[in-house]
Amino acid sequence: MEPELAKYLTSKIPGSTGMAISNVFRIPGGASRETWMFDAAWEENGESRSEAFILRKDPPASLLASQRELEYAFYRAFEDSGVPVPRMRWIENGSEALGAPFFIMERILGCDSNTTRIQDAEYAPVRDAIARRMYEIMAEIHDFDWKGTAIEEVLAPPAPGECWKRELDHWEQVINENELSPQPIARAAIRWLRANPPPPPDRVTVVHADYRVGNFLYTVKGIHGVVDWEMAHLGDPLEDLAWSFMEAWEWTRDGRKGGIIWAEDAIRIYEEASGTKVNREALHWWDVFGSVKGQAIWLTGARSFQDGKTAELMMPFTSYWLINFQDEIMLRAMGRGA
Repeated sequence: MEPELAKYLTSKIPGSTGMAISNVFRIPGGASRETWMFDAAWEENGESRSEAFILRKDPPASLLASQRELEYAFYRAFEDSGVPVPRMRWIENGSEALGAPFFIMERILGCDSNTTRIQDAEYAPVRDAIARRMYEIMAEIHDFDWKGTAIEEVLAPPAPGECWKRELDHWEQVINENELSPQPIARAAIRWLRANPPPPPDRVTVVHADYRVGNFLYTVKGIHGVVDWEMAHLGDPLEDLAWSFMEAWEWTRDGRKGGIIWAEDAIRIYEEASGTKVNREALHWWDVFGSVKGQAIWLTGARSFQDGKTAELMMPFTSYWLINFQDEIMLRAMGRGA
C-alpha cells in the first residue's frame, strides 16, 4: 500500500516531493473499518516535513454497517470543541486511490487504547482520575451544540419521543437480516423494550454510541482522544451512559464498569458534569437496549464470516463466544428491572 499512499498524499499536499511512506501497520480489532497507522516524510518548499497518520479504510465486511461520511462529520464537528479528538485530513468516497473508500486523520502519538493496559501498576495512581475524566468528557459530548456544525449537514435529529424507537427499529432490523438461528432471548428483550418505552429525553444530543474503555486514547496524564465514532448519531444521552456500563466491557469482572469505576460513582460524576439528573428507570431501558444492540453487532460479524465475505478471525470469534455471552448479559439486564 506504500506506493498508493505516497501517490495520494503527494496529490493532497501542495508542493510536496519525494513522498516516503513507512511503518505501515494494521491495528488489530475494529468493528466497522480497517484501521492502519503509517508515517509520511516529504520535502516541501525546500524543507523536510513528516507526519504520523491513521487510515480508516472500508473492509469487504465488518461487524456493523456504518457511513464514513457521518463518522468523518462527527470528528470534524468536535475539532477545537474541548472534547479531544484527532484532526481529520482527507476523505475519499471512491475506491480509485486505495481500492476502497477511506479517510485519513492525524495520529495522536504515545497513547494507549488497550482495555487491559489501564489495569497495569503504572496506571494505579491515576486510574480514578482517568475514570472521572471519561465521564466528564461524556457530559461534554452531550452538552455540545451540534447545530450549525458538520453534523447538521449530514444528519436530521429525531423528535425526543422518537429516540428510543428509531434506535430499536434499526437494531432489530440488523438482527432480522443477520441471525443465523432463532434468537429467543433477543426477541424477548425486544418485546419488553417495546412494551416499556422510556420517557423522552429533556434534550436531543450527540450520542457517541460506542463510548467505553477501549475507545479513547490515554496516558498517565489523562485522556487525549476519543475515537471510533462510527455509530454516532443524535438521540438520548442515556444511551451512552448505559452502553459504557454494559457487562461485556467489565474487563476486570469485578463489577467495575470498564474495569475502572463503579456505576454509582460514574453516575455521580456524570450528573455533576452535565448538570442533569439521571432517570434510573430510563437508564435501565437503555441498559436492556444496549444488550440487544450488542447482540446485533455480534450476529453481523458471524453472518459476514459464514457468508464468506471475510476471513477475519474476529468474526467467527463473535459467533463462538460473544453471542452466547451476550444472551447471558441480556437475561441479567432484564432481571435487574424485575
